[in-house]
Amino acid sequence: MSNFVVRRLLSVIPIALIVLVTVFLLLHIGPGDAAALIAGENATPDQIESIRERLFLDRPLYEQLFIYLSSVVRFDLGQSVYSGFPVVDLILQRVEPTAMLALSTLILSVLIAVPMGVWGAWRAGSTVDTLLIVASVVGFSVPVFVIGYVLVDVFALRLGWLPVQGYKPLSTGLLNCLRSITLPSITLAFLFSALVARITRATMLEVLAEDYIRTARAKGAGNSRILLVHALKNIGVPVVTVIGTSFAALLGGVVITESVFNIPGMGRLTVDAIQTRDYPVVQGVLIVFSFVLIAVNLLVDLSYALFDPRVRQ
Repeated sequence: MSNFVVRRLLSVIPIALIVLVTVFLLLHIGPGDAAALIAGENATPDQIESIRERLFLDRPLYEQLFIYLSSVVRFDLGQSVYSGFPVVDLILQRVEPTAMLALSTLILSVLIAVPMGVWGAWRAGSTVDTLLIVASVVGFSVPVFVIGYVLVDVFALRLGWLPVQGYKPLSTGLLNCLRSITLPSITLAFLFSALVARITRATMLEVLAEDYIRTARAKGAGNSRILLVHALKNIGVPVVTVIGTSFAALLGGVVITESVFNIPGMGRLTVDAIQTRDYPVVQGVLIVFSFVLIAVNLLVDLSYALFDPRVRQ
């Protein structure tokens, strides 16, 4: 088990390095002068030259890469071209809304999707199972922004139960915070829970067809014991894996959802930075999102040590 953990931890190093180099090259692979693109059409030559010097674009590429990597190691992601504030400070200001939205969506999706998937597999071929399949297809197919606008129209504009947009920080109270992210969380949960429910159902069907399940039935085990004791514990690895691997889709949905509901999170920061051609901010957000995905997938890999007895040997 210790060797497994060490290998997984060491595998993070080359992945992180590849991510950093890729994000760095995004500024250089586009056509034209990067400094001129950032400055805009109406910029003077002096302004373009100032941006080129601030971003070290007047240095050789290998020197730029060294400066970039050494700055990231020191948690220095540069300064915003648009506002002049450090990128790290801008990101830290936006972390809480995004973290609360992603966490609430994850919890809501798991609480809904896992029981639905298990129940659909247990009642395979029934009306409940058919409705689950239809709901999963719809939830996975309809764009996130469409679901968001429909929920806003029904629950915010017509019924007036929830706010249309905005975010209340935790400092204003937990209930106010949860109320402000209820509609965004439900919007994202449509997509995420649909995927988790489908994988849970498919995995549970495979488990229920195993020999040890038939043996348990032959020994007279009741349905509840078969489901909770023998079957449920064996779907842990696939379900945790799909939650981790689909976390990228969740972060992508966060960008769209924060724009729809005007939530001042990292997704909204990304959109604003792209619109203003603020490349240091775009690079900083990409690094943070990439490292979050690396960390989530690392936790998924390490969770095998808990669910898979072969790893514990």
